Amino acid sequence: MLIALTGTPGVGKTKCAGILRNRGFSVTDLNDLAISHDFIAGRDEERDSHIIDIEALDGFIKKEYQHAEMTFEGHLSHLLSVDMAVILRCNPLVLQRRLATKGWKESKIMENIQAEILDVIKIEAHEHLEKVYEIDTTSKNPQVVADSFEALFSGESAGEDIGWLEDFEYLLFQ
Repeated sequence: MLIALTGTPGVGKTKCAGILRNRGFSVTDLNDLAISHDFIAGRDEERDSHIIDIEALDGFIKKEYQHAEMTFEGHLSHLLSVDMAVILRCNPLVLQRRLATKGWKESKIMENIQAEILDVIKIEAHEHLEKVYEIDTTSKNPQVVADSFEALFSGESAGEDIGWLEDFEYLLFQ
C-alpha cells in the first residue's frame, strides 16, 4: 500500500513522519526523493522552492515502489499514484504563526493560508484518489497526530471532515 502524507506546509507532516519512522513505518520524504533522483524541473525563485517534475517522479514511484508498503511525505504527495492520502490540516491562524516562526515571507505565508482555507490539497486529492482522509493537527501534539494516522491506516478511524472557509473567508482578501 502506498500512502500520501500530505498537507499545506507547516501543518506537521515532517514531525508526524519522524514519529511514524520511529514506530516502524517506511516513510520517504518526497522532496528528498525528487532531488536525489533528479526529478527537479527548475526553481521557483518567488517561492524559494524547487519545481518538481511530478509526472516523472510518479512514473519512478510506480516502477520502484509498486509492491512496497510506503508512505510518501510531502505537500505534493497526493498527486502521486498512491492508494490513499492522509491530509494534515491546521487552523489558518495557528498555521500563520507556525510559518512566521519559520521566517517565511508574508506573501508565502498568505499563499499557504489561503490554500488551507480553500481546501486546495483536499480538492486535488479527491480529483486523483478514492481514499482521502483528514486529521486536524491544530491542537494535537505530534504523537497524537501519528496515532490518528495509524488509526486511519488500520481502518479503525474514518478521519475528520475539515473546512475553514466559513470561519476564515476574511483572510482571503488581505
